Amino acid sequence: MSFDFDKVIDRRNTHSVKWDGIGHVLPHPADDTIPMWVADMDFPSPPSVNQAVMQLAEHGIHGYFGDPDEYFSALKNWLKTRHNWEIESSWVQHAHGLVNAIGMCVQAFSKPGDGVVVFSPVYHMFGNTVRANERTLIESPLRQVQGRYEMDLDGLAKQIDENTRMILLCSPHNPGGRVWTKQELNDLADFCVEHDLTLVSDEVHQDLVFDGSKHLPMAKAAPQIEDRLITLVAPSKTFNIAGALSGSVIASNPDMLSAYTKRKAASGAIAPNRFGMVVSTAAYAGGADWLDALIPYLQSNRDRIDAVLASEIPGARSMHLESTYLAWVDFAESGLSPEEVNDRIERKARIAINRGDRFGSGGESWARFNFACPRATLDRALERLVDAFKD
Repeated sequence: MSFDFDKVIDRRNTHSVKWDGIGHVLPHPADDTIPMWVADMDFPSPPSVNQAVMQLAEHGIHGYFGDPDEYFSALKNWLKTRHNWEIESSWVQHAHGLVNAIGMCVQAFSKPGDGVVVFSPVYHMFGNTVRANERTLIESPLRQVQGRYEMDLDGLAKQIDENTRMILLCSPHNPGGRVWTKQELNDLADFCVEHDLTLVSDEVHQDLVFDGSKHLPMAKAAPQIEDRLITLVAPSKTFNIAGALSGSVIASNPDMLSAYTKRKAASGAIAPNRFGMVVSTAAYAGGADWLDALIPYLQSNRDRIDAVLASEIPGARSMHLESTYLAWVDFAESGLSPEEVNDRIERKARIAINRGDRFGSGGESWARFNFACPRATLDRALERLVDAFKD
């Protein structure tokens, strides 16, 4: 089966945050602004997903969801075949999206005032959620080594104290695109054991990995951490179904899963979203061929961005991504301030992006561009970007 990722589909006036909500990041967006900010794709989801949606519509009754066995089977098979990770259904709890799950974990495994560690710069909702729950955010700066990020656990050891309770890991990393190695994951696991820390591993980008890299689930890479580990997975990024707001919380330690479940019950978030469960099941069960075709397309887009920036915009450098579809571009050597860079991107090039300072300490000179779009859209954006920095 072939899939047409080159087809440009108009998403305006479809209640799309990415397209219809540009005003959230730009006060006065131009009519032809290209949105490269929110992390969803401008491609149709796999046929299996859209067929499931049509079947729901044809049936016409949309009551509460029940009987998750088919979902559990699809999830377990996906993790086993794609990541060589075998789990049990009894290890899984549903989440209304992974940001919701992170908030529940923060509440379940820490108390107000406790320290929660993130490796910065990182997905901005990590820090936002920690602060919203009145915990102390501890930003452990990632080091740049040969053009990619590495964790500094020696430095982190000097930052934490007896009130530090947990670490939030983004694996693979957003926005840097790092796929952590087995050694790195083991070093982090040992650190958590040594300092009695809970680890929450957000692995939402686990399937969007490019040639030369392989994602390892933390539970698989470092079994010594399993008794203090929560893993978060979702099909949302993989299959472009973020609107389903559905994901899974996985823990082999029944006490940890029970603590999460109690917090979820306290919030009233018991029943899963029917639409989310149905399309997630369809994605895991029938989306493999679509994903296998998508990855090379995204990789080509990544390479296109890297090449254009290197040859056409002096002082701009994209971190070479091992995963995700989110280019992380540093303008530190451009001679321009972050404000000037953002003005050229947003006003002159008319591109909506995520500004780097949103990702915390270390992101100030950076910008994040979502390149999960048809090649024609990407080329149009790159032409504008080059023109905006031509002087």
